[in-house]
Amino acid sequence: MAALTALTKSLGYHCAKRSKISTLSQNFPSHNSRFQTLRTLILEPSLSESVKLNRLSDYDSGIVEVNLDRPEAKNAIGKDMLSGLRHAFEAVDRDSSARVVMISSSVPKVFCAGADLKERKKMTAAEVHSFVNYLRSTFSLIEELQIPTIAVIEGAALGGGLEMALSCDLRICGENALLGLPETGLAIIPGAGGTQRLPRLVGKSIAKDIIFTGRRMGGRDAMSMGLVNYCVPAGEAHSKALEIAREINQKGPIAIRMAKRAINEGIDREMISALDLEEECYEQTLNTKDRLEGLAAFAEKRKPIYTGE
Repeated sequence: MAALTALTKSLGYHCAKRSKISTLSQNFPSHNSRFQTLRTLILEPSLSESVKLNRLSDYDSGIVEVNLDRPEAKNAIGKDMLSGLRHAFEAVDRDSSARVVMISSSVPKVFCAGADLKERKKMTAAEVHSFVNYLRSTFSLIEELQIPTIAVIEGAALGGGLEMALSCDLRICGENALLGLPETGLAIIPGAGGTQRLPRLVGKSIAKDIIFTGRRMGGRDAMSMGLVNYCVPAGEAHSKALEIAREINQKGPIAIRMAKRAINEGIDREMISALDLEEECYEQTLNTKDRLEGLAAFAEKRKPIYTGE
């Protein structure tokens, strides 16, 4: 109980002290010949050994990867991993140099198996309630990041694992992916955003089918219903996600943030109000150095170099 109380003491996410960064140089095989280079991986210490925050650099500077690494539990989310996830995304939120985030797994054939049911079995009802509230607010933090987020799904993404992916802007999976919300089979419901984000993504009727039956679907079926953006051969989801992240990373950072805001906030507004929001977001891009750089690069027939100013 004491550990859970400490975990849930504050839902604010601007209070964590930033950790010092250590640097390691590694060779990473490029999935795009234009980016073949020696890249530096910058590792920020996490509050949890099961969550690693990696910042890429050189040509990929601006791309951040949150990596799930709890193989003994198939990346099931317990109190320790949840604390690590929260710490990682708070760090991303504070990082003005971050332009796109990838959430991936280092565990073969699994993205995230959902909640740690062995741990939950030992919790009281009050502890479960507090834990799920904290999990829900953490996924809302992911959704509310100003920069694009990409879920990289290889293997199982079930329960809270799928709910985490649903909080991202884009989802990319391998053909071997297995996605589902099986909570009704445990006499509960998806409690970390699944009942709300899934119908907004695939429609109310399909969401009811998935949640009522608790059925699991493969990658191709998930793509056909709009649950994921891309389904690629097994083992290639990460390379596809990195390709998309690189495309986003080359665009104007302010424009990307404003586009995300216009879409996310405008979708639930009446059209007149939504267009006013679009105008407001467009105006934020006008008096920027990046806009002038884009025009200059077009005129000079070269690639623009954007700085986020």
